Amino acid sequence: MARADQGRLTLRAIEIFVAVVEEGSLGLGARRLGASPSSVSQQISNLEAVLGARLIDRTARPFALTPAGYVFQRRALAILDEAMRAQSELAELELTRLPQLRLAVVEDFDADLTPELVARLSAMLPGCNIIAHSGQSHRNLAALDARAEDIVVAATEERAEDWIEVHPLLRDPYLLVTAPGLLDRAADPIQRLLAAPMVRYTATQRMGQQIDTHLRRLRLAPPRRFEFDTDHAVMAMVVRAEGWAFTTALGYLRARRFHGALDAHPMPMRAFSRQLALHARRDVLGGLPGRAAEILRDLIAAELLPAAARAIPWLGERLRILGLPDAPIQPAAGSADPAEAPSATILPLAKPRRDP
Repeated sequence: MARADQGRLTLRAIEIFVAVVEEGSLGLGARRLGASPSSVSQQISNLEAVLGARLIDRTARPFALTPAGYVFQRRALAILDEAMRAQSELAELELTRLPQLRLAVVEDFDADLTPELVARLSAMLPGCNIIAHSGQSHRNLAALDARAEDIVVAATEERAEDWIEVHPLLRDPYLLVTAPGLLDRAADPIQRLLAAPMVRYTATQRMGQQIDTHLRRLRLAPPRRFEFDTDHAVMAMVVRAEGWAFTTALGYLRARRFHGALDAHPMPMRAFSRQLALHARRDVLGGLPGRAAEILRDLIAAELLPAAARAIPWLGERLRILGLPDAPIQPAAGSADPAEAPSATILPLAKPRRDP
């Protein structure tokens, strides 16, 4: 910190303190801010000198705040939020002055939608440095919580925190994928499935949690043998193990290389779905999150829905854009869809047409 800043409470010092607390160490806080650990340590010491109180117990293992540190943390978060609100209000007057925008988007949108989203936002914010990341829903939401991202696209939680504004985008139905012929001429498809290995998404993922919840709702307990954290790995293992899995329509679309090696079916029991939405810190970026959500809905309508109609023609309106003015109320995220009657049979899906 420059000598002129010593003895003064600065926004930079508060930002450093919050980063160190949220990361749980001086070193990780420095890495998040792109600063050296020694400079971060010095700024924390200067902040403590200005406030006249020790904020961090540097002798504690693991990292610990002092009572004064806990009190100041609440005030520091409020100060940073107010600073971001002030910045966003100015940006509303002149969006070109927004210096940086950090996005984290679910992997399902990565190649098809994210580049075009960034291009359109860049046209709106010509002076803004836009940084886009791709990641799983739970990691994107954690990054938003840690202020490492400004806007994230992720599967919605059962109940959003009060500090998050949520813009619904898409209802993404779950479907069944199996090894070729697994259900051919099966008198009881459920028993045939339970006799074959199930491939799961890991329980740390939102999809894995939703699938586990739905299996409990159906009182089914397939053995846990194979668990993966990517769509491609799940599909590859279904083929290799001659088994089956629940995945979403977008997950199946992403794994195009396996379409000719898998059979895809409607759910053989009560249907369920997940919801994707755009999330941002409430009242921080003004109307920008809503505009970004509108762009994504346009891109979903132009790119994803036609691709789904070609690859999974029986989906129909199960894959549905959300958040439009005339959109019907949707069931809670991850819940069974009441509009979908339980299916007694599984309809085979014709092999998708390969694009030349």
